Amino acid sequence: MDFSALNDALASKSYDQIAEICDTLMLQVSSQGVVFQDEWPYAIHLLGHIYINEINSARFLWKRIPLAVKESQPEVVAAWKIGQKLWTRDYAGVHEAIHEFNWSPESQGIVASFSELYTKRMFELLVSAYSTISTQDTALFLGLNADDAANYSLQRGWTLDPTSQMLTVKKQAVATEQKLDSSKLQRLTEYVFHLEH
Repeated sequence: MDFSALNDALASKSYDQIAEICDTLMLQVSSQGVVFQDEWPYAIHLLGHIYINEINSARFLWKRIPLAVKESQPEVVAAWKIGQKLWTRDYAGVHEAIHEFNWSPESQGIVASFSELYTKRMFELLVSAYSTISTQDTALFLGLNADDAANYSLQRGWTLDPTSQMLTVKKQAVATEQKLDSSKLQRLTEYVFHLEH
């Protein structure tokens, strides 16, 4: 099997393309009737779907993986454990699943990149959901210890009350640009004219 496109994507850190490359390659190989299950990079394939937040696709891939592969490749099980934690919205568990396994050199890059991406996603979730939050809760969401979570938040403009250990969230300024085209202006003019007369 030719995994050159997959290897190129991994080498160039184009992790957002891995799931599509693997899906396409799997379809090609399956349509040719080639037995591929023993040498397929299931862990990378699962991680590719997890990286782009396609948890449902990862779940269906997990169901298609032969039992023998699941039993003989612990990295596949570890990759799915991340998927399970995402599926159940166990935010702290995602970080635990990432850090508790010793990933192969092929998987380390995508796992590290996903970990950073997931921390950013969780931080954005906290920004949108909270006005104040404890450092302990922030640490759980971000997969950091309390001091690192406080520092991470402070670097992004939040403020910390040292006595209560509560962080005040700095909401991001939403820049919305209103574009006024001629048709909207015409309708507004007609509406105002109608009100005046």
